[in-house]
Amino acid sequence: MNRVIAWFARNGVAANLLMGMIIVGGLFTLTDLKKEVFPEFSSGIITVAVPYLGAAPEEVEEGVCVRIEEAVADSEGIKRITSSAVEGSGTVTLELLPGTDARRVLDDVRSRVDAIDTFPEEAEQPVIQEVSLRRQVINVAVSGDADEATLKRMGERVRDELSALPSVSQVELSSARPYEISIEVSEGALRRHGLTFDDVARAVRRSSLDLPGGSIKTEGGEILLRSKGQAYRGREFEKIALLTRPDGTRLLLGDVADVVDGFAETDQSARFDGKPAVVVQVFRVGNESALDIADKVLEYVEEARTRMPEGIALTTWQSFADYLRSRMDLLLRNGRTGLVLVFIVLALFLQFRLAFWVTLGIPISFLGAIWLMPGLGASINLISLFAFILVLGIVVDDAIIVGENVFTRQQGGGEYLEGSISGAQEIATPVIFAVLTSVAAFVPLLTVPGTTGKVMRLIPLIVIPCFLFSLVESLLVLPSHLSHKRKAPSPSREEQEGGGEPQKKSTPLRRVARGWGRVQGKFASGMEWFIKKVYRRQLEAALHWRYLTVATALAALMLTVGMVRGGWVRFVFFPSIESDYVSAFLTMPQGTPAEVTAETIARIEREALGLRDELEARAGEGGGGDAGKIFRHAMTSVGEQPQLTAQRQNAGHGLAGAFSGAHLGEVTIELSSSELRSVTSEEIVKLWRDRVGVIPDAAEMSYTASLFSPGEAVNVQLTGSDFEQLRRAASELKARLADYTGVFDITDSFRAGKREIKLDIKPAAESVGLTLSDLARQVRQAFYGEEAQRIQRGRDDVRVM
Repeated sequence: MNRVIAWFARNGVAANLLMGMIIVGGLFTLTDLKKEVFPEFSSGIITVAVPYLGAAPEEVEEGVCVRIEEAVADSEGIKRITSSAVEGSGTVTLELLPGTDARRVLDDVRSRVDAIDTFPEEAEQPVIQEVSLRRQVINVAVSGDADEATLKRMGERVRDELSALPSVSQVELSSARPYEISIEVSEGALRRHGLTFDDVARAVRRSSLDLPGGSIKTEGGEILLRSKGQAYRGREFEKIALLTRPDGTRLLLGDVADVVDGFAETDQSARFDGKPAVVVQVFRVGNESALDIADKVLEYVEEARTRMPEGIALTTWQSFADYLRSRMDLLLRNGRTGLVLVFIVLALFLQFRLAFWVTLGIPISFLGAIWLMPGLGASINLISLFAFILVLGIVVDDAIIVGENVFTRQQGGGEYLEGSISGAQEIATPVIFAVLTSVAAFVPLLTVPGTTGKVMRLIPLIVIPCFLFSLVESLLVLPSHLSHKRKAPSPSREEQEGGGEPQKKSTPLRRVARGWGRVQGKFASGMEWFIKKVYRRQLEAALHWRYLTVATALAALMLTVGMVRGGWVRFVFFPSIESDYVSAFLTMPQGTPAEVTAETIARIEREALGLRDELEARAGEGGGGDAGKIFRHAMTSVGEQPQLTAQRQNAGHGLAGAFSGAHLGEVTIELSSSELRSVTSEEIVKLWRDRVGVIPDAAEMSYTASLFSPGEAVNVQLTGSDFEQLRRAASELKARLADYTGVFDITDSFRAGKREIKLDIKPAAESVGLTLSDLARQVRQAFYGEEAQRIQRGRDDVRVM
């Protein structure tokens, strides 16, 4: 190593080429580096979802979930199988073992599920996929005092126009009910015309279709044949003929039924700042830049507002790119401040030249790490920016040590080149081991398993290259730059003719240099006094009373351990990251009417607005202005929990809980930027929870104020064959946990289903030829309906019921 240091110190061109290669490589890589909010990684989760519309959770479990579990139980590479059965749908989640080829397992699971031929007849085709952790960039809320159809049309227009932007690839419309064409036939009309429900469904299927008929080859060319009669709108379905009588008259569907071209009865609704709304979600995929996408969306919203009908407002909502931009700004601010402080401190005790080259080691180390990021699978995101901020104050240490030792050698006299070489060689071994011990401290983060490990491993992938490039710069580049002594200025002709010592002219630069020299001398003498009078005496005392010194160190260690074990130092698995959004998630018992859920959500929103008035009044007393505005916007959802669903998917929990229902609700508040408010989001959530209090009928009520949620702090899994015993054990456990101070939002995963009426056929009915199948189909058609067709209308999948 000593020979390498000496060679680079004597060959300044090679040292400068090495430095230039690092700088150029980092700068060129920086322009093309992917920018995203959170890092992308494979979830290691496969889901099998089977819609079974109209079925109760028990039916879904027996008819769907159990059969899928049995089919994939012995599939290789699966770590855990979890099933979730809710009304109308069942989902089986497969968690894979680390290092398993997800594509191979996905193909195996797909073939096994496709081979199941015992699914209920009404169950739809299984949807089998690996969970992709899509990263939301920004939302656009389309709100106003308009009817549901108008809002959805405006939302679709915004969605389509955003999709046409060059930087945007994936846009979805949410918080809007899907389209549905419902054919409402009365029992009296069917009896009057001698028809059945099945006759109506068959007529729709027979008359509403497009069917190719081949082709005819003629002398003039080939002609295609096609039967075209597919209906797409409600008025087109009304013209379908149900009966054609011998006299030529026809009975049309519109004569016996009301055809409503409207929305599915899903009880979904959303309000933005108190007005009905739909939300357009924009995602980042591939190598797209989150910052570019957010900028394009903001530009579009500013331009599109002028084209919207009166009363329709467009508002950007939940821009996660703002977090990324703020972290980048923080890194740049800290970087500039760190560079200035390092330069000033070094310049106070050492030479300007030495301070400059040592300070330059910070950007060189960062650019070196950026140069390697694409090869390491890293990107610019919140985690990597945190790693850069973390290493900012450490990376320059080895350069300071080498530079100070070189400076000491050169001050002792002799050639600057030899002093630079010997100073670097003397300190090379401890510097290398110091860097390697720092690297070793971060290496264990590369081995953390699970979803959290996939996020945390990005920190050492940034920190370790920074350390290594800092080592290269301090031992191979820095000695070459410190090996050149500045030449004294040659005397002028007048000074040469006058003889004697040249008289230096008093220029402003020289006066500043002399003034700084005096300041530097005072600091140097002060440091020398501190070393000799204070530090040396303390060191001698510590060496003389060595047993007391060791005992003091051990006592400090024991005190630290005691503070951790005693609870004085709080331990959390993953720290709460300050967010500009706070949310409340409400789950009522299944079967709760949407009106009851909406009333409870309205109460939660009122308490939030009351808290807003209280906090802003308090902030106004302290100065007002922008700092007095705490809340920006509020979004309420009934029938779904979009924020909670997004958090679970981003945390790698798959589609569990991503279902809709009249018993679900959510309130999300956008806060002012943390720099503009004096109260944290955690404090706001605590005050909000206290104001809302306990909702007696709620099955689950939880709050969040963190940007990233790794899941609940504590989970306890209870298993057993007796379901009632499990429920009692869960109730007792929740009661005991509630006795602990600081434990809140306690809930369990069981959700009691709706009340039900079970039907069976009487023996007398069987004697006249009726079967249980006839009874079941009659009841299903009367109360749930029957899907006659499913059509593709534009970008929407529309059911005809």
